Amino acid sequence: MTATRLFDRAVIRLSPRPDSNENVVDFLQGLVTSDVAGTLPVWTGLLTPQGKALFDFIVWPGGKGLLIDCEAEVADALVKRLSMYRLRKAIDIARDDRLAVHWRPHTGDGAAPDPRLHALGERWVAVVDATDPAEEETGADAAWRAHRLALRVPEGRAELGDGETLWLECNAADLHGVSFTKGCYVGQENTARMNWRQKVGRQAPPRRLPRTGARGGPLAGGGHPGRRHAQVDCRRSLRQRTGAACQAAPAISMRGLRRRSRSAT
Repeated sequence: MTATRLFDRAVIRLSPRPDSNENVVDFLQGLVTSDVAGTLPVWTGLLTPQGKALFDFIVWPGGKGLLIDCEAEVADALVKRLSMYRLRKAIDIARDDRLAVHWRPHTGDGAAPDPRLHALGERWVAVVDATDPAEEETGADAAWRAHRLALRVPEGRAELGDGETLWLECNAADLHGVSFTKGCYVGQENTARMNWRQKVGRQAPPRRLPRTGARGGPLAGGGHPGRRHAQVDCRRSLRQRTGAACQAAPAISMRGLRRRSRSAT
């Protein structure tokens, strides 16, 4: 049977505490870029106040609460960040290792299509089963990564950065990762202003980086050893494009500007 589990993903559960009437949807709605009060799942981001990406994840319904499908490596940091915004709300925020994320490269088998792009296939969250593969090498992570990169869809902190890339520069609008009608969220002011003024000038698809070394050795671009996949780095691609544009622009002399201003007067 083809493996479907993604070991690189983890699930965070947000739920009201017992005997509490706290609304988990309202809590998350005021933090993330997408409308989590509508149809789920949705892909969304948690941003800095300046509108730069800190975390990207998929939100699923979870009974009285919500489930977050996120990178396993940053799950604890995401729990800490969300807990910072919780204040005195009676909401529990914690990893749920009883659940796992699964993926298939096609749609039509009953699971939900990826909310970013239909061609990404379908995914679902399910209870960890005894029949699941026990090792990461037997999961679907490598196949998912290759499939995603072939469609040039960025994902995760290694590609989107840690508070370095503006959310709209991550193709968030094209990938249904932002709502411009839902109301306020962290980083909303700058994101909405960029969209209104059409100031998104550095949207770059992920750039493939070559591998170096044998299996288990270091990868170009600071990748993780032992992972057989092509690395991508949106941040480097953005820097190279903007740097090349600056180098190609003609130099401007302040003396020449002063002369022009005097002649104009």
